[in-house]
Amino acid sequence: MALQNRVSPTGEIITSPARGAWMGNRGGALHRPDQTLTKRRWVTKSWIICQISFKDRHRTVMSPGHYTELFFLDEATAYAAGHRPCAECRRADFNRFRMRWAKLHGQTSRAYVKDIDAKLHSERVDRQRAKRTHSLPIDALPDGVFVLWHQIPHVVLADMLYPWRPKGYGTPVARPANQLVQVLTPPSLVGVIAIQGSPQIDPSAG
Repeated sequence: MALQNRVSPTGEIITSPARGAWMGNRGGALHRPDQTLTKRRWVTKSWIICQISFKDRHRTVMSPGHYTELFFLDEATAYAAGHRPCAECRRADFNRFRMRWAKLHGQTSRAYVKDIDAKLHSERVDRQRAKRTHSLPIDALPDGVFVLWHQIPHVVLADMLYPWRPKGYGTPVARPANQLVQVLTPPSLVGVIAIQGSPQIDPSAG
């Protein structure tokens, strides 16, 4: 039976049999002993993106008393939902991310994890605990950023927009010009992507 542990670009946790390329969590247990979700959708502000496999660690997904494993189609999806690289299993990626974050925000030294997480949380969730979006010119968006196009999440890749599906991207449409669009990827992550280049995107796009 498929579990409700797949994350969409809007940050919603949905049910899908597909695992995806990355795992992650939101700081703790979101599930009950029967592997169904509670009403809460995060425990802390630390929303991370992890490797699927790390140091041969193995355990049953959604084990009682453990954090809830979440899965993402690709890294671009995880960024859109507001997650950042894990500082343990993706240490090198996190260090590069932290340096680019500091550059983006005009800091002279590497940013503190708690400050990164607090800033991201303010950018991804509003006071009603709903997904926060922001408006940007579509022409200026780098590859790997997600936008809402006709109310459907699409990832930007070159001159095309690819609609997100749990098992992969659908038929693309041409990227429109000279338009403001609702962007799902939090502003700070858009900035990091603009500096470091595109996050990993599922091969079904392109």
